[in-house]
Amino acid sequence: MKIVKRLIAAVAAIALLSSCSVLKSITTSPTSVGSNTGSAILALYKVLSQTGAIDLSSVMNVLNLSKVLTGAGALTDATPGFLNSFTSGLMRGSENLINDSNVSGVIRGLQAMSGIDTTAIMRAADAANSGITPQLSNSAVGVAPTLSCLNDIFALLK
Repeated sequence: MKIVKRLIAAVAAIALLSSCSVLKSITTSPTSVGSNTGSAILALYKVLSQTGAIDLSSVMNVLNLSKVLTGAGALTDATPGFLNSFTSGLMRGSENLINDSNVSGVIRGLQAMSGIDTTAIMRAADAANSGITPQLSNSAVGVAPTLSCLNDIFALLK
């Protein structure tokens, strides 16, 4: 009987934690969000350096753009503690392409992205995650301003 009560208590505790999104915040730390964002910026920067453009029909490019936008969205109303951890992850994920001298500008660039309507980009990323080739063009809503902010960030990294 004690085992059943403990099992019921454990299930109730897990249900309570998941309903409060506590488990999500435990598994998605600011450092890991920053690291994912930094690695996506690095990948897109390499593509741009090698090809001179970011091909929006490439699944990987769309997914990396989505990761950058997820990181940018995480900066909305970020606390100083979150921002410090995010920054640390950002530098590590970019393999120090983003460093002490340019990180403030990169953060400002990411924050500028958070005000852009990026639903078309996120829809294309969802399609790519589902195995469907994304249909994304430069004329889709939010793409041009997002790429403009990204180019501003890339200019800091040179």
